[in-house]
Amino acid sequence: MSNVEGKLFIEPERYEFSAGPFHQFELARRDFFKILGAGIAIFAIAKDALGAQETAPGSRAFHNEELPKEISAWLHVGEDGSITGFTGKAEIGQNIRTALAQTIADELRVPFESVRMVTADTALTPFDAGTFGSRTTPTITPQLRRVAAAARDLLVGVAAKEWNVAPAGLVAADAKVTDPASGRSLKYAELARGKTLAQNLPAEDPITPATQWTIAGKAIPKVDARAFVTGKHQYTTDLRPAGLLYGRVLRPPSFGATLTSCDDNAAKAMTGVVVVRDGDFVGVAAPSAHEAQRALDAIHAQWKEVPQISSKEIFSYLKQNAAAKSEDRFRKQEGSVEEGLAGAAHQLDATYTVAYIAHAPLEPRAAVAQWADGKLTVWTGTQRPFANRDELADVFHIPESSVRVIVPDTGSAYGGKHTSDAALEAARLARAAGRPVKVVWTREEEFTWAYFRPAGVIEVKSGIASDGALTAWEFHNYHSGTSGVDTPYVVANRRTEYHPVPLILRSGSYRGLAATANHFARETHMDALARAANMDPLELRMKNLSDPRLRAVLETAAKSFGWPRKKTQEGQGFGVACGCEKGSYVATFAEVAVDKTSGTVRVVRLVEAFECGAIINPDGLRNQVVGAMIQGLGGALFEAIEFENGRIKNPHFASYRVPRFRDVPEIEAVLLDRKDIPSAGAGETPIMAVAPAIGNAIFDATGIRLNNLPMVPNGLRSA
Repeated sequence: MSNVEGKLFIEPERYEFSAGPFHQFELARRDFFKILGAGIAIFAIAKDALGAQETAPGSRAFHNEELPKEISAWLHVGEDGSITGFTGKAEIGQNIRTALAQTIADELRVPFESVRMVTADTALTPFDAGTFGSRTTPTITPQLRRVAAAARDLLVGVAAKEWNVAPAGLVAADAKVTDPASGRSLKYAELARGKTLAQNLPAEDPITPATQWTIAGKAIPKVDARAFVTGKHQYTTDLRPAGLLYGRVLRPPSFGATLTSCDDNAAKAMTGVVVVRDGDFVGVAAPSAHEAQRALDAIHAQWKEVPQISSKEIFSYLKQNAAAKSEDRFRKQEGSVEEGLAGAAHQLDATYTVAYIAHAPLEPRAAVAQWADGKLTVWTGTQRPFANRDELADVFHIPESSVRVIVPDTGSAYGGKHTSDAALEAARLARAAGRPVKVVWTREEEFTWAYFRPAGVIEVKSGIASDGALTAWEFHNYHSGTSGVDTPYVVANRRTEYHPVPLILRSGSYRGLAATANHFARETHMDALARAANMDPLELRMKNLSDPRLRAVLETAAKSFGWPRKKTQEGQGFGVACGCEKGSYVATFAEVAVDKTSGTVRVVRLVEAFECGAIINPDGLRNQVVGAMIQGLGGALFEAIEFENGRIKNPHFASYRVPRFRDVPEIEAVLLDRKDIPSAGAGETPIMAVAPAIGNAIFDATGIRLNNLPMVPNGLRSA
């Protein structure tokens, strides 16, 4: 299995497929197994397999009882010795293809190179709610281990029957089963030959503990890494089936505008151009991208616009329009905040704000759609292929079984590719044209019509005793969300509330969800409390923490950073922040240099300790952590969407600044490998403490407390 050259993750030379991905529209799962040939397939009960998952914003709730009773073939052991694993998760740069293959190879006792993963194909892979919430590692890794263990036991059983011996005395290793007593051995390929066996997972099937891993836990290089760095890998934007047309969509001048008139005669008169009008949707398809743009430019449309607020007034709007009562409102209270404040030696009341920011993925939204015999196949970069399939089926009034969504390994998402925008657009145009159509969003469309990390206002009121112990904590989040909203610090008197607000800009998931905003407010506030009590910021945190895992990452990062440190030059400052979310723990220390004359803030060094249980691939994990730290620089320092009257004012990289090479500081990522703790996800938590650590360092350097993200979009003097 491979995704090289977009071949549906299948190597034609091995399975005798016709070249290219576009001849296989009718390939159903049973046909796929015919191609794989006889062998051993392991079946799993979905309820045991996935467990509860988080709900992505805007998605329907995902509960075990909604899953089908069975979803089959997580794993196939082929007659040729190949091992094929299946997962509905999408590869979007987080390197799950490698980590999951390591997991299977380790538990099945086969060479890593023999394992291939089929990912995120609604016709071939098990149902999955989506690739979000750092759920791949904690849910799919143990599932595939159980599946591989069951397959190993099944192979041992086949060998035992062949030799008429007890299974308990046989050993499975190096893709074969051996009988130590007689010296006989049979390869897995031989045991699978001529058989098509299926088995449900046993209720209990012991898996290999992390202390005994031999392939998992190793820094195995990324699968197909050379294809990605040489340009051989084909993303959705690279796919070109025979007869392909290129699609473009007419966009309104502002959010919420409705179409009042449309003159498309000139576009329709162009050779080879198809024009589609469906309500407010207007699109064109043409033989080239240039011709499609010319046709779009030839359409004369008039729109009715509605007045809207601007980014300058968003924070006052959020406070004024918070819902008094709502099913989405979150509230948690323990003790009496009022009594805690009354007994405090120091009180602090502060407000923090977080701007809308864009995901800015390297690969913008794209989709290729083709209809054949009333069935639809779409190739698109999405985190939720099954949700995309459901929406396509609903929009076009066809059964879900008539829609197939395939996700080529995708050029990043960061939570921004849950929706099926480009897929729907391509499918509409392809149905009208009777030919495959590709839609690729421009960078301006990506910045304007995708969804954003929501803006938010956070109010914190707190008190501490003279010894630094927290006595009261009140935390209100308006609009940005509940992830990471509850404090990890020990405080008897606390109140936490989330206040939903009607959307202004289209908003949704972003790496870490609201945990980044909530950690920024909480960790900035903790630093301010330490200053008020004249305590070391690390000492104050340790004073109020009981969680040993959070204490461990703080201690580890502090040691690597050299905390406490003495300043050696003017404008130098040091800061710390920490947190936990989705089963993983992080502590970040920052050094900054501030030029008080120019207002320039430079992050000199970041040290981060991260712990997510047992590490499956340390190089892959380090890449995740370092990538999150670099991405976190943008939201901390300068990223913000500017908008006015329904229009995005900075929809290009020239005006929306993301971290560049010159912004990247010296980075040290310290990974704590806890083989005694189940593996957790690592895609989100490493970003959470970057902004508050930098902000706390800026305060240490200047005495200026920055409570708004981004902190220095125009330099410190304008902050």
